[in-house]
Amino acid sequence: MELISAYSVPCFIFIFLIYGFAKKTDVYASFTSGAKSGLESAFNIIPSLIGLMTAISMFRESGCLELISRAAAPLTNLIHMPSELVPLGLLRPVSGSASLAVVTDIFKNFGPDSVQGRIASIMMGSTETTFYTVAVYFGSAGIKNVRHTLFAALTADLTGILMSVFLVQFFGF
Repeated sequence: MELISAYSVPCFIFIFLIYGFAKKTDVYASFTSGAKSGLESAFNIIPSLIGLMTAISMFRESGCLELISRAAAPLTNLIHMPSELVPLGLLRPVSGSASLAVVTDIFKNFGPDSVQGRIASIMMGSTETTFYTVAVYFGSAGIKNVRHTLFAALTADLTGILMSVFLVQFFGF
C-alpha cells in the first residue's frame, strides 16, 4: 500500500502529460494559466479568511464563548445536552480548527466513548464550517448576497447539533 501511495502522484502527473501531448495541448501554458487563476482566487479569498480568523480569536480570548456557554446552560439542560458541548456547537459553524481543538479537549477530559465524546463526534460529522465555507466559495465567486444560503446552512447545522444529542441520548450511540 505504501508503494501505491508513493507512486500515485507521479503516475497521475505522467498520465496528464501524456493526455495533453496526445491532444496536442500546450501543457505548460495550461498549467501556468491554472496557477494564475488559482492565485487570483486566493487573493479574493484572503481578506474574508483574515477577518474570520481574527473574529474567532477575539471571540475565544475575550471570554465571550465561556459567558455564552454559561448563559445557555438552562436551555441545554432542557434538551439533555452536556454543557461542555456548547462551545463546540457555537464554534463548529465558524471554524474547523477551533472546533477540533474543543473536541480534543472533550476527548481528553471525558474520553471518546463518553456521552460527551460520542455527541461531539456525531456533531463534528453532521455539521459544517458554514461561515468558512461561505467565505471561501462565495468570496472566490464574487457573490455578496449570502443571506438565504447562510440561513439554510445554519438551520442544517442546528439540526445536526440537535440530532447528535438526540441520537446519543435516545439510542445510546
